[in-house]
Amino acid sequence: MGGGRGGRPSRSSRGRGDGGHAAKLFVLDTNVILHDARCIQSFEEHDVAVPITVLEELDRFKRGSRDINAQAREFLRRLDGITGDVLSEEGAPIGEGLGRVRVVVGARPLDELRAAFLSDTPDHRILAAAIDLQRQEPKRTVILVSKDTNLRLKAKSFGMVAQDYTSDKVERIDNLYTGSRVLEGIPSDTISAFYANGGRVPTSEVPAVVDPIPNESFVLRNGSKSVLATYRSPENVLARVEKNPAYGVVPRNAEQSFALEVLTNDEIKLVTLAGKAGTGKTLLALAAALQLRAKYRQILLARPVVALSNRDLGYLPGDVAAKLDPYMQPLFDNLTVIRHLFKESDPNAQRIQSMIEGQKLLITPLSYIRGRSLQHVFFIVDEAQNLTPHEVKTIITRAGEGTKIVFTGDIYQIDQPYLDDSSNGLSYLISRMMGQPIYAHITLVKGERSRLADLASDLL
Repeated sequence: MGGGRGGRPSRSSRGRGDGGHAAKLFVLDTNVILHDARCIQSFEEHDVAVPITVLEELDRFKRGSRDINAQAREFLRRLDGITGDVLSEEGAPIGEGLGRVRVVVGARPLDELRAAFLSDTPDHRILAAAIDLQRQEPKRTVILVSKDTNLRLKAKSFGMVAQDYTSDKVERIDNLYTGSRVLEGIPSDTISAFYANGGRVPTSEVPAVVDPIPNESFVLRNGSKSVLATYRSPENVLARVEKNPAYGVVPRNAEQSFALEVLTNDEIKLVTLAGKAGTGKTLLALAAALQLRAKYRQILLARPVVALSNRDLGYLPGDVAAKLDPYMQPLFDNLTVIRHLFKESDPNAQRIQSMIEGQKLLITPLSYIRGRSLQHVFFIVDEAQNLTPHEVKTIITRAGEGTKIVFTGDIYQIDQPYLDDSSNGLSYLISRMMGQPIYAHITLVKGERSRLADLASDLL
């Protein structure tokens, strides 16, 4: 959406805005509200219309424990709490500095929509309401806002302006923070200093490092000589990063070394790991958690159930646990990889099984975490790119004293239909948390699963 804060345009009361410009009217699709219950406050001075069909759909979503259910309930409460008649043509003021909101009840059925589409669906009724509003106010810009690409295309085919909801999108995904930099031409004496001074060199002595970010990592090179370092903002120093293993897992490249460094650092309470399949995101997080097991009451591994959506679980055999096992299997696979690093008689292998049996190590769907307060927990959230920004915030606000949270995912491999590489929760978290002293991020680049897996990831 163009213009204004977060991709939004500028204000009016009914019909007129500042400087005499006509206020725009944004018509909301249901999925926008389920994505962000506070969305009507995101259009600055412009007006918002909610088709009655949207309220009808929200009624179906208001019961349940999933995030979309909570969003539906919150939006309905907010709409009900607005002072004024939202059913009138004028609508009701949303708040100071904002426009007005109205519920559109009497949208006329359109013959051209009946002729174009095979069925009468909620999407088509919402589209009909938007077109009807545009025809009632031809001098005003009416914009249908939807996270459904198909509905936006249908709207455009009828001459409507249709846009995605972008208030929580990352503005430039190609410039998303990677967490590490490679710097060439570093003087040999400077690199040697990292091995002579206890591994810590004042940042002022490495002028090539410009504007470092707290916990940012660096590969400092000069020909064949190199050193891995990370920026410690409290002391304003660069600290050498060693390739230390964690619970038998040995880092195979610089980014994996950086990842284990931040994962095992007690001062860093929030970590994000991004990268394509096979780069070792989940394996490294799990290995670090096992390495630090004595410092935490419990290790939790969770992932959202999104592959077939919750409604499709009924087609799988067994009880709830059995139905969810296929979704959790990738986490068990990573655990098996670590277990196979040791002989069966090795205490490290046996310890993993005893931790599972005693629920010291628990693998669970993310929906089972909601409502809990996590105290002294090492919490790994896998496939975080399938979460909305609101869901990510909900998870982090569960963190109690002594808890560390790790989000892993591939921002280009998204299974949720209304999320993309710039609007998913993982990208949003990286862009918002960058620079915080208790946060660190690493983008893993090189695949370490196999040459075949790397080839498939790059070419297919």
